[in-house]
Amino acid sequence: MRAHPSILTSLDSQKLAVTYDEISDGQLENGRQLISDLEVRSGESVLDVGAGTGRLAAHVAQIVGPSGCVVGIDPLPLRIEIARNKSIANFEARVGQAEDLSAFADSSFDVVYLNSVFHWVVDKPRALEEIMRVLKPGGRVGLNCQDPTQPHESRLFFQRALMEAGVQADYAIVHPSLGLSKGALGDLLAAAGFISPAIEMRTFADVFRDENAVIERSSSSTFGNFLVGLSARDRAAFREALPRVLESKTTCEGIQLQRYLLFAMARKPSKA
Repeated sequence: MRAHPSILTSLDSQKLAVTYDEISDGQLENGRQLISDLEVRSGESVLDVGAGTGRLAAHVAQIVGPSGCVVGIDPLPLRIEIARNKSIANFEARVGQAEDLSAFADSSFDVVYLNSVFHWVVDKPRALEEIMRVLKPGGRVGLNCQDPTQPHESRLFFQRALMEAGVQADYAIVHPSLGLSKGALGDLLAAAGFISPAIEMRTFADVFRDENAVIERSSSSTFGNFLVGLSARDRAAFREALPRVLESKTTCEGIQLQRYLLFAMARKPSKA
C-alpha cells in the first residue's frame, strides 16, 4: 500500500511496531474470519498484502502447510522485520505495496487478501488491477476495510474528547479514515473484472482495560499517525477529556467499543 499524502509512514517506530504485534488481537480475529470466508486450503499459494508483523500470515501458513506458501508484503520495514523474525518455513516477508506487485509473475497466487488494509491504499483501482494480474484463473480475493459512513465507535468518542477539550483540529488528520462505502467497493471490484462479489458489514466488539489501551491501539495501528500535528498541550487536554467521554462505555470488564468493517470476497474469472 502506498500511503495517502496526509499519512506518514515515516512516523512508525520500533516501539509502535512491537506494540502492534503484541496487541493486534482484534485485527487478527477479523483476519481469521476473512481467511475462513476465502476457504484457504492446504497446498495453496497465498499473498498477504499489508501483512504488518505477520501474525495473520503465520496462521495462514499453518493452513496451507508445507506444500503451500504465503508471501507477505508491507511498506513498513520495521513491521516486516518482525514478520521475518517469526522464522516460518513456508512464509516469506518483503517490503512492498499494493499498487506495485511487479515482483510477482502473472497467475502466481490462488488467494490474495488484505486484512484491515484496503482503506489505507491510495490508488485502489491500480491495486485491484495488480491483484487481478497475479491471481491464477479462478483465484480468490478477500478484503475488509472501514466504511466512513459507519465509523468505529472509538472515532466518535475521540472526536467528542477533542471537542470537550476545546482542541481545534482537522479530525481527518488527527485520526485518518480512508475507507469507502459498500457501493463504491462493489464498483471497484466490478471495474477490475472480478466476478461473484459478496460484500457485507460486520461488527466487532473490543474490550480495553482503560483509555490508555484505546490510545495505544490507535497509535500502533495507524503507525504513529494518531493525534499527529497536535501540540503537547492539546494532546494532554485530549487525554484528560477521554476518560470522561468514555464513561458510558465502561463496564466492570473494561471499555467496550465496537468496530465496523466491510468484508468483500470475489473471484478472478476462470477464463479470459
